Amino acid sequence: MKRSAFALFLSLISTSSFAQWQPAGEKIKTKWADEIDVNNVLPEYPRPLIEREAWKNLNGLWDYAILPVGEFEPTAFDGQILVPFAVESSLSGVQKRIDENQELWYKRSFTIPSNWKGENIIIHFGAVDWKTEVFVNDIKIGSHQGGFTPFSFDVTAYLNKSGEQKLVVKVWDPSDKGYQPRGKQTSNPEGIWYTPVSGIWQTVWMEPVSQKYITAIRPTADIDHGRLTLELGTSGTSQGDYYKVDVYDGGKTVASTKAAADEKATIALKDAKLWSPDSPFLYDLKVALISNGKIVDEVSSYVAMREVSTKRDENGIVRLQLNNHDLFQFGPLDQGWWPDGLYTAPTDEALKYDIEKTKAWGFNMIRKHVKVEPARWYTHCDQLGILVWQDMPSGDRSPQWQPRNYFNGNERIRSAESEANYRAEWKGIMDYLYANPSVVCWVPFNEAWGQFKTKEIVEWTKNYDPSRLVNPASGGNHYQVGDMLDLHHYPGPNLFLYDAQRATVLGEYGGIGLALDNHLWTPDRNWGYVQFKTSDEVTNQYVEYGEKLLKLIKSGFSAAVYTQTTDVEVEVNGLMTYDRKVIKIDEKRVAEINRKICKSLDKK
Repeated sequence: MKRSAFALFLSLISTSSFAQWQPAGEKIKTKWADEIDVNNVLPEYPRPLIEREAWKNLNGLWDYAILPVGEFEPTAFDGQILVPFAVESSLSGVQKRIDENQELWYKRSFTIPSNWKGENIIIHFGAVDWKTEVFVNDIKIGSHQGGFTPFSFDVTAYLNKSGEQKLVVKVWDPSDKGYQPRGKQTSNPEGIWYTPVSGIWQTVWMEPVSQKYITAIRPTADIDHGRLTLELGTSGTSQGDYYKVDVYDGGKTVASTKAAADEKATIALKDAKLWSPDSPFLYDLKVALISNGKIVDEVSSYVAMREVSTKRDENGIVRLQLNNHDLFQFGPLDQGWWPDGLYTAPTDEALKYDIEKTKAWGFNMIRKHVKVEPARWYTHCDQLGILVWQDMPSGDRSPQWQPRNYFNGNERIRSAESEANYRAEWKGIMDYLYANPSVVCWVPFNEAWGQFKTKEIVEWTKNYDPSRLVNPASGGNHYQVGDMLDLHHYPGPNLFLYDAQRATVLGEYGGIGLALDNHLWTPDRNWGYVQFKTSDEVTNQYVEYGEKLLKLIKSGFSAAVYTQTTDVEVEVNGLMTYDRKVIKIDEKRVAEINRKICKSLDKK
């Protein structure tokens, strides 16, 4: 085919694909919705902490069908859906709800690149909400339960020798009718509760690997002794296999070591450059897996030298520390919702935008609220220099509510199945994010939402990852366990409880509302803790709360979280609108008070 004819052919394919897909519904959208290319959706490498050169993106238009629970694969599908946007979202092109009595089916075909011949083929799913079964060439090859963590399958043995391969995915998501972690999703969205998110909502992709390959990199920094400990996860390795680690500062090798595949490696990094919000320095890593003297797998990664802890200051107040220095951690409650993509940002630029704005507004921390983001979001935080408090997405029912007292009564008992699922998903989230230096605090419970066995869960969390702080229950039923007592108080900051043994933090306050026409999810039904009419009024109130917070820092607060980064559905208390098109505050004044708060514990 001549070049001009081939170009026309590609153009027709692209035009045809685009004609089959349009954002659904009439709700507000971000500017990035217009930039989506259905033939190249979220094309960035999806897993920056274990990066290989060869991979193939499987995002794009898939066939979909909604069937009653228990049916077999449909012979005819309902239409096409744009993966990886949830079926309820506008950007899926579908925008349909499913319930606990239905299952969502996906189908597409794919081919294996010819230069992958002889390799094992892994198919990766960034996240699928909630219970997933995967079929390749009409063979069920695996299943996964959990809506927020990545999973993968080696499909090599199930592939046809050549030509097209068939991939089918079945998903069941009961949303709030089930016990599973779901965060803010509900079948009846109102107030602080939002639209359900079902099915594939992160990138689907595949890559070739050898029979022996690296599956995980788990670094732990020890800045006091100038060393880095590295633990490798592998598949298929045997006695005699080992790995080599090279650490780079820019293009310069600063350290190297080797260890058996099942052993931890210790790397000396004397006079290391430390990671912080003011200086988010990352060392590059190259990790090679070696078997019989040959490199069988090699990946790129990065690591940071940083340490988090608590320490009593000269006034007897327990403070949060970063790299052995007191640091007041201050940031917005960030829910990570999008009017067009719901859980999924339209583009990587959009995903990064909220973090960039948070940093520009003078914050040094983000509380990621009852949601887990794609891996690239955390890498952006690592690179930009923003601390992350990571919530466990809440689920199941709540126990008795005791918001202002230390509560030592009986907690709600979950079913054995619900409890086992919580533990499995929480461990999966911690494993998923362990290597991201920006993540400095685990939050297993928010308020009393699904809270159970608090002491046991917090002690397990602390023991499983002693390198991070644990906030037991942000604003929830309080137990004297973990690293902090977390209070919620709206609208203004208030120190109504104090813990002399742990850090006392203000996990939520603010919620200053401003409804702006043409930027509202629902024009006639909006909500905020307090509402104003102009940007100046909002800014004045924000600064007033900030000045009050500064006084309370001296009295005992060691961190604070302002609600919130953006409007979300009918909530209008964001620093910017839900569509990200209007910043509601005077950015200069807000950044000035925020930086003052973040630097409030700096030693003169």
